[in-house]
Amino acid sequence: MTDERERRPETPAEADGTTGLFTALGKMLKRLRERKGLTQKEFGQLVGYGPDAISAMERGVRLIRPEVLEQADVLLDAGGMLKDAIPEVREAMGRVRTRHPEWYRGYAALEAEAVELHFYANHAVHGLLQTLDHAHAVFAKRRPLLSEATIEQRVADRLTRQQIFERWPAPVVSYVIEEVVLDRPIGGREIHKAQLERLLTVSTMRSVEIQVMPTQVEEHPNLGSAFNLLTPKKHPQVAYTEAQGFPRLITDPEEVRKIAERYGIMRAMALPPRETRTLIAKKLEEL
Repeated sequence: MTDERERRPETPAEADGTTGLFTALGKMLKRLRERKGLTQKEFGQLVGYGPDAISAMERGVRLIRPEVLEQADVLLDAGGMLKDAIPEVREAMGRVRTRHPEWYRGYAALEAEAVELHFYANHAVHGLLQTLDHAHAVFAKRRPLLSEATIEQRVADRLTRQQIFERWPAPVVSYVIEEVVLDRPIGGREIHKAQLERLLTVSTMRSVEIQVMPTQVEEHPNLGSAFNLLTPKKHPQVAYTEAQGFPRLITDPEEVRKIAERYGIMRAMALPPRETRTLIAKKLEEL
C-alpha cells in the first residue's frame, strides 16, 4: 500500500520569482557550455561540482550560486552576461522558500531560524551533510518508488536547506553519527568517497562539531530512532523524530529534556571532533 505522504502532491515554491530566474540561467549556462564544447563532467571539474550538480543547475532545479556564475562567465566566454545576473541571484537566494511536503514544513521553518541544531544519526547521513549524488541515491532507492520529478525536487530542496551553514551569525551545530553510517557505501564507492570528503569539509567549520560513536562502544543511552534537537530564535528547544515516514515534532518540555539528556551522554561517549576527523580520513584512505 502506497504511503499517503509519498502520494500527496507537493506544493511548489511560492511565487517568489526564483523559479523562472534559475530556469533561464540554467538554459543559458547549458547553451554556453555546449558552445564551448565541454561536457557537464568537464565543466563541473572546472568549477568544483559533479556532473549531476551541473545537470541540476542547467535544468533549473538547483540554485546556481554567485561564485559559479562568476567562474562560468570567464570559462565560457560569456562576456559578462552571467556576472550581470549575480545581484538578482543574491536577492533571490534571500527570498527563496523551500518546497517541502506539507507535513514537514513546520519543522523546516524551525530549522531555518534555529540558533542551535543538534543531530543524532544512527543509520544514514543527515540531510544537511549529504552531497547531491548521495541525496539522489537515497531518494532513488526509496520505496515506494518516487517519480523522477519528485526525486529531483527532493534533492534540490535538501541542498537548499544546506544554506544554513552560510548564515551569519552562524548557528551552533553538532552531530553524533554512528560509525556504521561511515561504512555504508550509499550510491557506490565514488559517491561514498565524495560523501566522506564532504563530512571532513563540514567538520572544519568553526560553528560545527561532528563526533562519531564507535561501533565497539558497549553501552548506549539511545537505541531508539535518530532525532534532531533545535533551538529556534527566542523560543524553547524542540525535538524532531521520524520513523517509517511518520514525523513527530516534540514540544513538551519534559520530553525534550529527556532527549537532550540522552544526547549529552552520547556526546560524552563519542569520539572528540579531532579524533572523528582522523577516523573519517582513515576510512577514506581505505576506499
